[in-house]
Amino acid sequence: MATSKPSSSNITVKWAVIYLITSIVITYIIQLLNLDPNSPVKYLGYIPFIAFLLLAQKEYRDNKLDGFISFGDAFLTGFLYSVFGGIMLAIFIYIYLSILSPHVLETAMESQRQAFVDKGMSSDQIDQSMELGKKYGAIFGAVGTLFVIPIFGAIVALIGAAILKKEKSVTDIENDANTSVDPSV
Repeated sequence: MATSKPSSSNITVKWAVIYLITSIVITYIIQLLNLDPNSPVKYLGYIPFIAFLLLAQKEYRDNKLDGFISFGDAFLTGFLYSVFGGIMLAIFIYIYLSILSPHVLETAMESQRQAFVDKGMSSDQIDQSMELGKKYGAIFGAVGTLFVIPIFGAIVALIGAAILKKEKSVTDIENDANTSVDPSV
C-alpha cells in the first residue's frame, strides 16, 4: 500500500520566519552601525538566505522522508521557502520603508538624485523621478523583493537539490517492501 509524502510547507514556513527575523536583525544592525546600505555589506543578507534554504531542504529530507529525497522534492522545498520568505520580507520592506524608517528611503533617493545628475538628466526629469520615488518607493522596494527573492531562491534551490538529493536505491526499496509486510498474516 502506497503512503503519501508528508508536506514540506510547515518546514518551509518555519525557516522563512527564521530568515525574516534574521533579515530584520541584519537590517537594524546596518542602520544602527550607520553603514552604507549600498556598500558590499548589502550582500550579507544572502548568507542566511542560502543557509536557511539548504537547512529547510535538509530538514525535510532527514525528518520527513527518512533520509531520502528526490531532486524535485528538494527543489520544491527550497522554492517554497523562498516564496514564503519573499512574501514575508516584502511585507517587512514595505513597513520598514514607509512607516518604521522612512528616512532610509529618503537617503537612498538623495543618492539616486546624484546618480541622475551624473548621468546628465534634466532637472525636470530628476524632479519627476524623485516625486515618483517619494510616492511609490516603499511599494517598489516591496514588489522588487517579492520577485527577486523567489527567482534567486529558485537558483539556489536547484543547486541545493543537486547537492542534497538522495534517492532510494534498489536495496532500500526491497528492504522497505520486506519490512512493510505483516508477518502475522
